[in-house]
Amino acid sequence: MFSLIFPGQGSQTVGMCRELYNKFELIKKIFKSADEILDFPLTKIIFEGPKQELDFTENTQPSVFLVGYSIFKLLKEEFKFDDTKVLFFAGHSLGEYTALSSAGFLNFEATLRILRIRGMAMQSAVPKGEGGMIAVLGSKIEFIEKLLEENVNRYQCFIANDNSDGQLVLSGKNEDLEKLCLDLKKNSIKNIVLPVSAPFHCKLMKQATEIMKNEIEKLNFTSSEKKLVSNVTGKSINEVTEIKNLLIKQIESRVKWRDSIKHMTQNGTKDFIEIGPGKVLTGLVKRIDREVKVSAINTEEDINKFKNTYGF
Repeated sequence: MFSLIFPGQGSQTVGMCRELYNKFELIKKIFKSADEILDFPLTKIIFEGPKQELDFTENTQPSVFLVGYSIFKLLKEEFKFDDTKVLFFAGHSLGEYTALSSAGFLNFEATLRILRIRGMAMQSAVPKGEGGMIAVLGSKIEFIEKLLEENVNRYQCFIANDNSDGQLVLSGKNEDLEKLCLDLKKNSIKNIVLPVSAPFHCKLMKQATEIMKNEIEKLNFTSSEKKLVSNVTGKSINEVTEIKNLLIKQIESRVKWRDSIKHMTQNGTKDFIEIGPGKVLTGLVKRIDREVKVSAINTEEDINKFKNTYGF
């Protein structure tokens, strides 16, 4: 049994999905539709950049969704993929929106629009250049939690993503992250500054939560038999009211990716298929569970391998 996983911010690259766009009319049609819905040249930014503009979260969020959703639709419509075989749909942070749209809970247009709003709301919560995120490698979460607690009067930083064993992402204002990085260096803990434009998944996003609460409550979600895994709980859900509430909480809450993967493997998932730009989640899943099989789909060759392996 396999589950589908969809990446979030940090997976974006200028030129992503170009091969499939050039080959398949369906991809071109979906991209054109996105530009028209948003009245904004999203396709141009995806293919031409510049990278700095693609990395602004109001652009990143609809772009990463568009790529992942387009590939999923290509699998279904051109390659006749039967999505009833999917055990769980899950996405990392904004990837959860790609998952819920692919699973049939929210239509393409509504998802695209809400992600543009989500990006703008998150960016307005902390002005560009004032906040960010760092990946912390090779440390246990308990040590980082203790470090943050002991230094709460020196800096306010937050664990935003529990990605895998030895891979966390922290959020905060840039001046606080700089102080934290000095402490990490003293403890010989490696960290990497991430290409994001705001400190997501922490209480600095409170203003964005208020905006998104109003916007999400306006959306018309559809019931689906598919199982969605929530970032907030790390558990499966498929009741519309609960999905709405957890999407609102998700903005300030820690992404429990490690718990999400463990939930899926403990409930029958043997294989994971990552759909969207890059292979970030493929690497994370392998760090969490070396026994499962993981593959990524973002080229025609990847699609054919997937088709041959799973026989559709």
